[in-house]
Amino acid sequence: MPYRQPVPSGAGTVVTPDLRAVDPLPDDHPPAPGTEPPPTASVPTGTRVLLLNASFEPLAVVTSKRAIRLLLSGKAECLQEALEGTAFRSENLSLPAPSVLRLSRYVRVPYRRAVPMTRAGVLRRDGRRCAYCARRADTIDHVVPRSRGGAHSWENCVAACRACNSRKADRLVEELGWTLATVPGPPSRSGAGVLVLAVEPLPAWEPWLAAA
Repeated sequence: MPYRQPVPSGAGTVVTPDLRAVDPLPDDHPPAPGTEPPPTASVPTGTRVLLLNASFEPLAVVTSKRAIRLLLSGKAECLQEALEGTAFRSENLSLPAPSVLRLSRYVRVPYRRAVPMTRAGVLRRDGRRCAYCARRADTIDHVVPRSRGGAHSWENCVAACRACNSRKADRLVEELGWTLATVPGPPSRSGAGVLVLAVEPLPAWEPWLAAA
């Protein structure tokens, strides 16, 4: 299976593309003759695979079943394999289980509206690191407390550890003499930005998400 090094891309459009232009069959639809995925040996069919556009822009997360079908039909190439020793095998074929795929041709994706804010989304946006002390975060905090007019928005919410959240209470950052490591804001509308909020990224995907 051919490999390519990650190519940074500043192009940012959207996630949730209509993949029917590339792979029109849903996962539960019988594939065309000659493109059937081989039986799995040590990789479950629900394994997640990161799918990139031809421009290396993250598009979606697909099941291994769909990923193998894209590979066998020549519609995608494997950029990174899953863990060593994991593979799909049949009587006449052994195919390393993919972790990252890239489409052979570019697929246009529609414009995406603003992403709704969620607690899980804020934690993933901030890398699960407290905005005040950089320790592991397990909750979120309103920079300007809601009791003082703060909004429940991407711009006013940050990941926080319970200790900092409790100590800050309903006070402002300036009143405590604290500083924020970064200015909170809405996630990127690019594929990488939306993907990070939609699913828990695998460590192997980080170089591809960072490049986008």
